Amino acid sequence: MSHVKAGGTSKNNRDSPGQRLGVKLFGGQSVKVGQIIVRQVGMSKRPGKGTTLSRNFTIHAAKDGIVNMTSRKVRTFSGKSVRRTEVTVE
Repeated sequence: MSHVKAGGTSKNNRDSPGQRLGVKLFGGQSVKVGQIIVRQVGMSKRPGKGTTLSRNFTIHAAKDGIVNMTSRKVRTFSGKSVRRTEVTVE
């Protein structure tokens, strides 16, 4: 007869894969219509001219061109002014 006791179950063995967020095309790179420029949670980067914002805050190119990223001041809900990156396609 075996004398090895039964092993307990582990409770911390679940993990979800990463969401692959971040900037996919940087400033100066060429882009085509519909390509993803930024995948993000929330609006840390703002869409500008030549871009569209989808429901999950992904910024897509609305036209062919060159990606341009500039910093500008944006007023928040509380009235505070903060710097945010604006993504445009020219």
